[in-house]
Amino acid sequence: MKTAFLFSGQGAQYNEMGKDFYDEFSEVREIFDSASRQLDTDLAEICFNSDVRLNETPFTQPAILTVSYAIEHILKKSMDITPDAVAGLSLGEYTALVSSGALSFEEAVPLVHQRGSLMEKAVPADEGAMAAILGLKAETLIQICDEVSKESYVAIANFNTPDQLVISGKAAGVKKAMEKAVESGAKRAIPLNVSGPFHTELLEPAGQAFSKSLEKVDFKAFTVPVYSNVTADVYPDTEAIQLLLTRQISSPVKFEQMVSQMISDGVTTFIEIGPGKTLRSFVKSIDKSVAVKNIEKVKQIDTIRKVIQS
Repeated sequence: MKTAFLFSGQGAQYNEMGKDFYDEFSEVREIFDSASRQLDTDLAEICFNSDVRLNETPFTQPAILTVSYAIEHILKKSMDITPDAVAGLSLGEYTALVSSGALSFEEAVPLVHQRGSLMEKAVPADEGAMAAILGLKAETLIQICDEVSKESYVAIANFNTPDQLVISGKAAGVKKAMEKAVESGAKRAIPLNVSGPFHTELLEPAGQAFSKSLEKVDFKAFTVPVYSNVTADVYPDTEAIQLLLTRQISSPVKFEQMVSQMISDGVTTFIEIGPGKTLRSFVKSIDKSVAVKNIEKVKQIDTIRKVIQS
């Protein structure tokens, strides 16, 4: 039996996320203070006071990282557990790398702040878009995207579950692909409220700019395996981190394939750590045979304890 930690990605944020942990544990307040120093702004103010910056990508990313890392810190301390493997959804991969010891939290905060800034500025406002497509096979959607891209670029950005895919690209291309997806039998096509066409080739310049910052980071050895969104497999070594994190910005997120690989490698229990329970629902859709829980509130610690001890 193996347990994996999964870490939330962008879009999971909400006002007062992590506040009960912040109020109850001095270590969490110290973690927030550390992040605030790195950002030169009060992160607790952003997270707990209906601050508009919580939904601005350069602040959303460090906010989710901080909340997720803080919850994991308390989880490890209160139960003395170490996961057998870790992974995250897009941004969540950075929390996974921190969890594994490959990247320090102090280095991760400014990195994801810069990552968010570059991603947000990569394509002019209103030129890019993203949409969730429900109930359509990936092969069909790939064909649709290829056809539409002859006129306006669009591609699959997220393989979330067998029944949920996300497309991303030029606004006109995404709109046309949504229409064709519904015509081809998709149950729904839902536009997403995001600031750019993430995880497509349109963000390659942002990835290359970000790579220069990654070059300066001294990545340490992994204490547990970390799975990559780009390859859906374990990072082979620390040398691969810079390359894979650079590619991650403009590559599709292979979440479904990654979870399937983790299960194939022996993971039987998944715990989503951080705001929301989106990843928990994804895992359930991917494979109903595994145990999956999430933790975003202090009161959930006992539930997680029971799962780990069972």
